[in-house]
Amino acid sequence: MCCFSRPVKYVGATQIFARPLSDGSQHLVYSMNFEASEELAMVLPLPVPPGAPEDAVRFINLEGYAKLFQDLARAFPAQLLQPRSAGFARMLASNAAPPLVVHDVGRFEASFVPRIADFARLDPRFTLAPEVWDKLPRYRDWGFAVFKLKPKARSWLQRVTGREPGRQTIHPMAFRFPRRDPSTLFFPTVHVHDGEVHARASFDHTLYCQLEGAPAPIDGALFGGWDRSAEPLGAFVDGARAADIVDAAASGLRVSLLGQLPNRDIELAIPA
Repeated sequence: MCCFSRPVKYVGATQIFARPLSDGSQHLVYSMNFEASEELAMVLPLPVPPGAPEDAVRFINLEGYAKLFQDLARAFPAQLLQPRSAGFARMLASNAAPPLVVHDVGRFEASFVPRIADFARLDPRFTLAPEVWDKLPRYRDWGFAVFKLKPKARSWLQRVTGREPGRQTIHPMAFRFPRRDPSTLFFPTVHVHDGEVHARASFDHTLYCQLEGAPAPIDGALFGGWDRSAEPLGAFVDGARAADIVDAAASGLRVSLLGQLPNRDIELAIPA
């Protein structure tokens, strides 16, 4: 889910890497280009077990490996990208609750919000309106990774001329979280960019994962076109700098989603 607490001028070139782990948890890495004129937060709902504790998510600092997705892309043949069709009650907490833990993760701050009610423990700039959650009942008992983002700093010339600083690419945001259903692999792809939940959204996504068999969306939707790397990803990715998020000995899979598509998350059934 690419969900923002304030309107954004531009979001694109989204890249997501996901890998299931043997203990039932999952690695997730997220990167994008965006443009905003004020501080805001990106919220990623996570299908954690109900009642997950506040330390259930472990954030991983990849500031030193900003080109992780560039290296992942080198493992696959060049592709000509075409649009692809793909099918796939307010809850408020008491202000007496202590603030949520804030983690320094490179150039941004991150927090894990165990449930919707706990958004009240964050700065109001980094929360979503209750009306948004009313339209997303699926997430009522999920947890949320919240990344606080800042607009790109203006140069001296931009300040003098009044020009906007433009788009920026942030280094990959990475974390590990426990899955409520270890038989699925989760990609947060629902869009909320303007405070509204639309039935369809404009996708500009490249998804990467590591699975032994062929990916199968659990909703039965077919978007196909997965490429498998010819070599193990360790031939292209620096495992140490990637904090062992990527299995260097295993191959990888990639698919691109472009154009107007159903506005929903993507979950894959993990092959037995």
